[in-house]
Formats: sequence, structure tokens, C-alpha cells
Amino acid sequence: MTTYAVTNPATGEVEREFPTATDEQIAQALDAAGKALQGWSATAPSQRAQLLSRVADIYERRAEELAAIITREMGKPKQQAAAELQIVVSIYRYYAEHGEEYLADEEVPVARGGRALVRNEPYGVLLGIMPWNFPYYQVARFAAPNLMIGNTILLKHAPQCPESAAAMEEIFREAGLPEGAYVNVYASNEQVAEQIIPDRRVQGVSLTGSERAGAAVAEIAGKHLKKIVLELGGNDPFIVLDREVVPQAVKRALASRMGNAGQACNAAKRIIVLDEFYDEFVEKLEEAVRGVELGDPSSEDTFMGPMSSERAAEDLDAQVQDAVSHGAKVHSGGRRADRPGAWYEPTMLTGLTQEMRAYREELFGPVAMVYRVADDDAAVALANDSDYGLSASVHSSDVARAEQVAERLETGMVYLNEGSGTAAELPFGGVKRSGIGRELGRYGMEEFVNKRLVKYAKGS
Repeated sequence: MTTYAVTNPATGEVEREFPTATDEQIAQALDAAGKALQGWSATAPSQRAQLLSRVADIYERRAEELAAIITREMGKPKQQAAAELQIVVSIYRYYAEHGEEYLADEEVPVARGGRALVRNEPYGVLLGIMPWNFPYYQVARFAAPNLMIGNTILLKHAPQCPESAAAMEEIFREAGLPEGAYVNVYASNEQVAEQIIPDRRVQGVSLTGSERAGAAVAEIAGKHLKKIVLELGGNDPFIVLDREVVPQAVKRALASRMGNAGQACNAAKRIIVLDEFYDEFVEKLEEAVRGVELGDPSSEDTFMGPMSSERAAEDLDAQVQDAVSHGAKVHSGGRRADRPGAWYEPTMLTGLTQEMRAYREELFGPVAMVYRVADDDAAVALANDSDYGLSASVHSSDVARAEQVAERLETGMVYLNEGSGTAAELPFGGVKRSGIGRELGRYGMEEFVNKRLVKYAKGS
């Protein structure tokens, strides 16, 4: 049975528990979302935009309170929690401001006379399955475009984020969304698989999470012919091409790898450095990693707090110890911190080889892995030697050279001379085993939409 509880990763203490939904409550949630669809989908896009604007206002007003919740739930440091809320506000405002434009009818040229257009219409009831690492942001990038479209939403959040999940449902209610347009469900995995996805009213599923979870949901959704969007893992390359950018690249690599305690799908996980300045880069990055201190996540000054859970810290440590046992060199950290809770030392590894789990698997925590390569071609080959293809970043004083390398990378996103990031207007998603579909930007409104053709006869 899935357990929904706030377990403070800084202390290991359970602070609050929430009951898992009964089968009857799941049935009621499905009924509510199904009944709300007809009315919500018929509202004018301008009205839906106004409601999303109110949602943004409420997030902005309650930002400090909401940030404190996720600091308790998953250990996000105070400043980073506040930054997450700023992104969330920008996402809801973005779709409030641009949603009507993106839903406008599209004229289609007709070869044999008459007139045709494509209308962007609601798709139906959607299930969102969201992770714990960015509790508000992950929901916003799914909920904002789909509510703007006129879809209704059932939202199953991560079991360790029940308080933020409840707060989000409350915000939508306060903003004036009709009952059933957005429903939070504390569902078990079994209820998702046996009750929710198979239900005829549910037309699509969006999951952000692990590769394993994505594969499981995709199998069930496929069996029931439900559309899916999957944003899964990443093993993102961070490629440094010349000595001139080493100081800036070290700062970017540290921020990208250690922010949110390394728990981001698009973090810089494999740092790939050319041989001619590799030693210099390693020395500077080691110094930077050693300078990162673990601190109380509720403190304004803390950059790195605990990981999200003791289980997450245990899993990461197993991957690190496997690498060390096969010959990887630990430059800093490399073990759990000696204190109660889910603390893991900021870590840097070199000497990684294909025999190690860390070479193929995603390390979802504060571990920087640095690889030495001979030249640009070798950097591209190593970067592409992965089952994942979420994002990448390329760093060089020669932008044309960076572009040439970037064009050869097998990823859904690539950043030049900056770490991988996110913004409301930028499409987010990957290729290979990093997922299916896109979120955010205009593309976030094109996944769960019925592009309905309307054809008029000549003379009509």
C-alpha cells in the first residue's frame, strides 16, 4: 500500500501522515473529473485564462508558505524553494497570456476548393503522475497548459509530497475553478493501474519520473489505448571544449550538478573535458565541490541540504560504492554524512569506466562525474553513448565550434555556454529513454489536444 507522509529528510522524522484514498474515493474523483469536463471544456478560453491568472496571483501571494512546505517534504533549501515558486508563477502567467493565441483556429490550404480549418479542442480527462524533486513546478508545466485547453485533471503526486499536493488543489479551488476540474488523489500504484488508467473517461496520462515508472505506465496506457507524455531520466553531458572557458564552466558545472542536491533530471551529470586542460579543470572543480557545505535547508544561506529521502541517499551511495570498487577515484565526498536524515556529501568522481553502474545509470544526487577525452569527436561519442537523451550543454569561447558539437548530440535540448535550464516559453523533453512528448511553451499545448478538422464545401 502506498503511504503518503511528510518525512522531513533533514531529521528523518515523520511530521504528518495522509490517508491513501479508498477505491470509493477514487471512483468519486473520476466521476467529478468526468462531470466537470463538459462544463469546463465549454468555457471561453478568455475565462480559463483569467482563472489561470488568478492561480498565478495566489501562488505569488502564498509563496513563502508554499516554499516552507517543500523544504519540509523533500529538503529543498529555502532560496531554491522560493526560486521554484517564481518559475511556477511565470508558467501560469505564460499560459494565461498566450493560451488563447495558441488555441486559435488554423486555416488549412485546400487543393480542390472549399475551405478547411483545424480547431484545437479539449482532449478529455487526464491523469498526471508527478515526482517529488520539483513538487510545484512539475505540476504547473502539466496542469497550466491542459487546464487552458479545457481538459480536466486528476493529479497523483509523489507519496512524500502530500502537503504540497493538497495546497495546490486548494489554490485551484480558491482561484475559482469548477469542482472536478482539478482533483488531487492520494492513489496507490494499484489504483492507478487498475482503476484510473483503464477508466473510459481518462483519455491521457502524463508522467514525470523514473524510467522504470514510465515503462510501467506506458504498458498499461498502451493496453488501454491512452495517449501518454513521459518525461523520464537523464544522464546529461556537460562538454567543455577549451581552456578559455574553464573558470566559467566550473561555476556552471557546480551549480548545475549540486543545485537541488543534484536531484534534477537535466542536471550536468557527465562532465566531459578535453585532455589538454583536463587536469586544470579537475583541480578547480574539486576545490569548488569541497567548498560546498551541507546546511539546514530552512536557512536563507544554505545552498545544499539533504537529499529527498533516506532511500534516495542509500541508492546513490550504492552506485558510488560500486564505482569506487571498480576503480573510480573519489576527489571529494563519496559517502553519506554522519548525521540523522538523508544527507549525502557533495561528491566528485573521475576514472569512470563502462564496467561501473555509474557509467550507464542516472545518478540522482550530488555526484559530479568527470571524464577525460582526446578531442571534439571523442566528446560527442561519449556524450551519445547513453540510453538517455534529455539535454546537454556545450561550453566554448568559439560559438561556431560549440554549435558544430551541439548539432551532433542526441538530445531533446541543448544549451550553449550555459547550464541546462527551464523557462515557461521553452519546450522541455527528450529522446531515447528520456521520454516521449514535450512540455512547456507552445508545444506544451499540443500534446493533449483534439486537432479537429472542419471542412466546408466549395461555396459554403
